[in-house]
Amino acid sequence: MATDRLSLVFGALADPTRRAILTRLARGDATVGELAAPFDMSQPAISKHLKVLEKAGLISRIRRGTARLSHLEARPLYEASAWLARYQRFWDESHERLDALLEELQEDEPDRAGAARERGEDDG
Repeated sequence: MATDRLSLVFGALADPTRRAILTRLARGDATVGELAAPFDMSQPAISKHLKVLEKAGLISRIRRGTARLSHLEARPLYEASAWLARYQRFWDESHERLDALLEELQEDEPDRAGAARERGEDDG
């Protein structure tokens, strides 16, 4: 079964180590050793994470002299962000309906309190 790119991107982003690697690469290209430094894991383990990121298209790897550098590829992040943005309207509309309901309830509150006083009911 072929996996679409968006699924690969979200799968890669699901891991906190890979997200931290992307955060580091946002500052500039880095070697495996530089990427491994802040983590309590081996360079081969970091390399496995890099392969996942590369497969998702989130990084590319280039040779510069004797070093192999990882480079952030932002396009897949933009595509994932655009996909998520489609749901922003849903949340905005839900919040607008909730705001309207709360406003309506607050407007009705003085009417209910007055009716309770007229019936001789106590607030406390």
